Amino acid sequence: MPACRMPYWRPRGRDGVSDGYLLGPTVVVRQTYVERDQFAMNSIAPTLRPAVGESSGRFVVISGCSGGGKSTLLTELHRRGYATVEEPGRRIVKEELECGGSALPWMDSEAFLRRVFDLAVSDYRNASSHDGWIFFDRGLIDAAAGLERMSGETALTGLGPLLRYHQRVFLTPPWPEIYQTDRERRHNLSDAVPEYEHLRELLPTLGYQVIILPKIDVTKRADFVLQTLQNGS
Repeated sequence: MPACRMPYWRPRGRDGVSDGYLLGPTVVVRQTYVERDQFAMNSIAPTLRPAVGESSGRFVVISGCSGGGKSTLLTELHRRGYATVEEPGRRIVKEELECGGSALPWMDSEAFLRRVFDLAVSDYRNASSHDGWIFFDRGLIDAAAGLERMSGETALTGLGPLLRYHQRVFLTPPWPEIYQTDRERRHNLSDAVPEYEHLRELLPTLGYQVIILPKIDVTKRADFVLQTLQNGS
């Protein structure tokens, strides 16, 4: 069954309406890797870099362990008026479930990860048209790392030096006390921890500084993120 089609850019906006604030025109990057064994990161990256330029220093990734409070933190930052981009994987799972598609992590994980990567590429490019901090719930690094682990393709080779985010990446650590499964998150915490550990070890090799978020309430977490960014290096 083919994957469903969905809008590529659906961040939360400053107007308080979920999925209602566009950070620029939607640009669908050509899926040159579909039906191919060779991953096309090297052909995609050069087309993005000129469009984004140095603005990527404003792109802040909040990643980490699934169920660790990322989405709650993004909601709080959005409430404070910051532009945020929802997790690509969540958007795809929701859309696939609604249309009866099969690009789901528990059905066709490779097709799912390819869609995650494609959506993350589109998110990255569209973010360049917006001023100020933009907070991403995961992003290209997560998508490329997952695809590389699943398919063996060298997805991270062209990603590291070309498609950059802010040098500080915030990670939510495993938090068993708040972890919950739901219709879109069906894996257990024991399945999520290895992915977290992989990211924690991978990010420094790509030149990023990992900041582990403390296990505190969401208001204090948001304060911590903003103060860390404002303090510079």
